[in-house]
Amino acid sequence: MLPGYDRDLIGYAGNPPDPKWPNGARLAVNFVMNYEEGSEPSVQDGEDHSEWGLTEGAMAQIPKGRDLAAESMFEYGSRVGFWRLTRLFRERGLPMTVFGCALALERNPSAAQAIRDAGFDVCSHGWRWIKHWELSEEEERDHIRKAVQSIQRTTGERPLGWYCRYGPSVNTRRLVAEEGGFLYDSDAYNDELPYWRTVSGKPHLVVPYSLTNNDGKMMTQAGTGEQWFGFVRDAFDMLYAEGAAQPTMMSVGLHMRLIGHPARASGLQRLLDHVMKHDGVWITRRLDIARHWIATHPYPGKGLNE
Repeated sequence: MLPGYDRDLIGYAGNPPDPKWPNGARLAVNFVMNYEEGSEPSVQDGEDHSEWGLTEGAMAQIPKGRDLAAESMFEYGSRVGFWRLTRLFRERGLPMTVFGCALALERNPSAAQAIRDAGFDVCSHGWRWIKHWELSEEEERDHIRKAVQSIQRTTGERPLGWYCRYGPSVNTRRLVAEEGGFLYDSDAYNDELPYWRTVSGKPHLVVPYSLTNNDGKMMTQAGTGEQWFGFVRDAFDMLYAEGAAQPTMMSVGLHMRLIGHPARASGLQRLLDHVMKHDGVWITRRLDIARHWIATHPYPGKGLNE
């Protein structure tokens, strides 16, 4: 192994621990709504272009200047999609995690209030929906601090989890640990169970996320609500079957401006109803998974990769 090589390619080495989910559940399922609309790159916020990622016009962006079409596609997410997704979960009495960009929540106080009222937990998705690896260390430190303070103001509670757009910088995990107050980060896609790391000599929990069980698939492989439902249902069914012997965790990522549209939301509706038909499933918030892991599988000690 090369000096300084810090990737962990082994993980649990085919022998993961029994997570001991509450009530003997064989699968923990966490639905995540990404609240990004209003914090994305924007000419009005200092960039030289409008963001077009994960929109209907992703192949038709203009290189510089304001793209009013792209802006309005983002606005659909906060004006309409958010409320449709919130209704689907509240009608079924289901919990959800919000990956919330702080500036986006500041710009929609009614949505922030609805998140509070529903009891959804907010994991910080950054101060803005931008690429953290493009920030200097000082800029990123400032963004983390501002995100914590902002979400505390808008939701009444400080965020206890962290997740960057697309992926972290080489500094992110260390800076999140430096800021303090976080129980976990989700800046990893490499496992189906939480795991511990040592960061700056201190315990740090990682609760991996998924870009696979994610409505971003609707922009590529699974273009319709029915196709997406079938894709994620198959993942759930396999994990549920495997969970009889080895319980595990499943993350499902949602975006208001994507799956918030009616034809796609119908696929989510089918998925929720399918999952709810199964016994032995813990549908839960990300924060509750982190708290359970900390209590049930405490930090094993130093020697883990930093």
